[in-house]
Amino acid sequence: MGARESAGQTAPGHPTLVVISQVYAPDPAAVGQHIADVSEAMAARGWRVIVYTARRGYDDPSRTYPARELRNGVDVRRLPLSSLGKRSIAIRLVGGALFLLQAIVAALLVRGVTAVLVSTSPPFAHVAGLTLRALRSLPFVWWVMDVNPDQLVASGRLKKTSALSRLLDAANRAAVRRAFAVIVLDRFMRDRMLTKGASEETLHTIRPWSHNPAGGSVDAEANPFRIQHALDGAFVVMYSGNHAMQHPLETLLAAAERLENDESIRFVFVGGGAGKTVVEERIRAGARNVLSLPFRPRESLATSLAAADVHVVSMADNVVGIVHPCKIYGALAAGRPILFFGPNRSHVGDLLHGAAYGAVIEHGDVDETIRAIRGLQALPPAARAAIGQAARDDLAARDASEMPLGAVCDLICSAAAACHAREPSPNRLIDGTVK
Repeated sequence: MGARESAGQTAPGHPTLVVISQVYAPDPAAVGQHIADVSEAMAARGWRVIVYTARRGYDDPSRTYPARELRNGVDVRRLPLSSLGKRSIAIRLVGGALFLLQAIVAALLVRGVTAVLVSTSPPFAHVAGLTLRALRSLPFVWWVMDVNPDQLVASGRLKKTSALSRLLDAANRAAVRRAFAVIVLDRFMRDRMLTKGASEETLHTIRPWSHNPAGGSVDAEANPFRIQHALDGAFVVMYSGNHAMQHPLETLLAAAERLENDESIRFVFVGGGAGKTVVEERIRAGARNVLSLPFRPRESLATSLAAADVHVVSMADNVVGIVHPCKIYGALAAGRPILFFGPNRSHVGDLLHGAAYGAVIEHGDVDETIRAIRGLQALPPAARAAIGQAARDDLAARDASEMPLGAVCDLICSAAAACHAREPSPNRLIDGTVK
């Protein structure tokens, strides 16, 4: 690389951040969108940011992106043979391993690296952080978006006693010992990482944020998404995001089946993922009130989210502390009532506790699902608008007090500062900049 690394490079002497993530914008996967937000924010702070990511789409490997581009101040370098699709665990692991091998070699050749950021795409991306730490003494921040092998074990796709499970867990324990900082998304995930050997000093709980800055500003009555998909006049119940197996939709689909003769209610599922098969099966079975659509590009997300009258969030009971349904923030920003299918004792349960804009429904309770939908449908539009405004106001207040994007960037700056001063403390922030 050497002299050919000029694209996206700031003036000499500026700190350099290497980011390793199998997904990156414009790929619609939530991990990639959040990684892009942080990368662009760090570039805006004057950092040189180099991102190594996959050339092909994560959910749709037939989609390809430019091999290299300067995207909003970030030098994005996309590697070949890095995403082979999600048809099986084996294929995902092979694609992830090929990606990490290429990314590690490429990162080792970059001069002047100040800090490294890795997430959980692929699930063992922290191996790259460990390798760069061992070979180059580079501080790395590990952003845990979901916990593996725990997620694979919870879904039944991997045995807890298998060799792969033990290997991944050993890598987790090494990473929490060697990382400058470990970012988790909620208090339940924090507790789980503590059981893996993380220390209170290096763990930082920073929740994700919404990618729907326009919120509910799109007029529902003149919404082009509703017009395009013949939803005008309908009460729209929407699930938007990754249809992963850990976000079960069977209860909602059972309610849709019982409400099939009510032409005033439509169930809309936007996104992709392995869990989308249950939606497609209902449509093949002849469901007239169910609509399935692919992921929406980020620039049109506000329009599609605002097309809903109520948003759905779902999480399996056995993945609390393992996954974190980021779609809750887009739903809050859209200013719509929320139905959460999952346990009360969870991060979303915490958010909705005592809130007037959401309800928690147990998986399997179809009767309560129908009652909740009918109750919201019966409300006057002004009452539903007031509920939605309460959701939007709550998120705005949380954003103002927590500033999650800035908090992630500050941790990266702190890692670079500690490296420069050769101080191990992960809590040393220097005004959000490197000095």
